[in-house]
Amino acid sequence: MDSKMLKELNQQIQEETYSSYIYLAMAADLEANGFKGMATWMQVQAREEKIHADIFLNYILERGERVELEAIQKPPVTWESPLAIFQAALDHEKHITGRIDHMVKVARELNDNASLNMLQWFIEEQVEEEANVGEAVQQLEIVGDDGRGKLMIDREMGTRVFSVPASAPYYPKPGQAIGA
Repeated sequence: MDSKMLKELNQQIQEETYSSYIYLAMAADLEANGFKGMATWMQVQAREEKIHADIFLNYILERGERVELEAIQKPPVTWESPLAIFQAALDHEKHITGRIDHMVKVARELNDNASLNMLQWFIEEQVEEEANVGEAVQQLEIVGDDGRGKLMIDREMGTRVFSVPASAPYYPKPGQAIGA
């Protein structure tokens, strides 16, 4: 693998790990402010982002390359409101989409079809990620300061459950060892 592509993939492990970390911080703030359902939604999101980091890590290893983990910056502790949290999450997802697009460009420039193929899953995943967070922003904007509306959204978000996407590349299926 070209060193430029390897550098981008290693950086993406850091990006995805930070995504998990910031979503945990958002969940903690939501929980502290009584929005347990929204906190659950963010906890599920944090777990998904950890899987994304694992996919990049496993892909690098599968290609016989060296993983280099970078430091993770400290996320914010508090936000102004649930709406501010979900707006920040949407901005963050747009950043991650930009990173994926950049890596696709690098893979194309290097004619790295294996990386390009792996990144296709993330292209689709980012469309879904932005849509899900965007919907939450839209709903919170609609209810505004209406406490009952926020509580209804909170209850609905609390029904989200975690599951590993069956289509996740380079991620072991239940009972399967990494690298198997």
